[in-house]
Amino acid sequence: MDKLDDTTLPSWRQRPKPIGFEIAYRLKGDVLEIDSTRKVDQVRLSAVEQVRFIYAPSNVSSKGFRTQLRLSDGKSITFGNLSWRSLTDIERDDARYHAFVSALSAAIARASPKARFLAGKPYLLWLALALAGGGAMVMLTFFSLRALQQGATAAAGLGLVLAAASFWQVWPMIRLNRPRNLTTGEVPDDLVPGRRTA
Repeated sequence: MDKLDDTTLPSWRQRPKPIGFEIAYRLKGDVLEIDSTRKVDQVRLSAVEQVRFIYAPSNVSSKGFRTQLRLSDGKSITFGNLSWRSLTDIERDDARYHAFVSALSAAIARASPKARFLAGKPYLLWLALALAGGGAMVMLTFFSLRALQQGATAAAGLGLVLAAASFWQVWPMIRLNRPRNLTTGEVPDDLVPGRRTA
């Protein structure tokens, strides 16, 4: 395994912020190497207690997804499928992202068989999001109906447009981040896009 170079090892590169260094993740057997340009960390996969996949849209893209690893020492590692190329440009390479996450998940399942694999947000956070989103929709609908009753069609129309926009933004976050347990090593396609079909 030591004779393999970086082109044959499963890897992923991401610039998580518009300004900052690119971070390279390389899977080397039962170790995840994280190269942030300033330093290189080695994380033993046997220390991974939990793997969580979430939908995490950004300000400029609704196609953001993240993988979070929680380690036995309480630290966590998070990386996603979006990489900033400039202040206004984001790059997506879902096929490579899915391939890396799949290889990493399989390696974690081998090195840490008791690691929990989870999809979505923690239950209380998801419930708060669902309640807040549902409450906002109810309030906007009530506002629109009251405006129609009072003959304020422009205000009613605005309320309906805001309700539709809110639904378009919030519904995927509620639907995709529904908390659920996964089998050990499982990679959910709805939260890790890019699976290549045969």
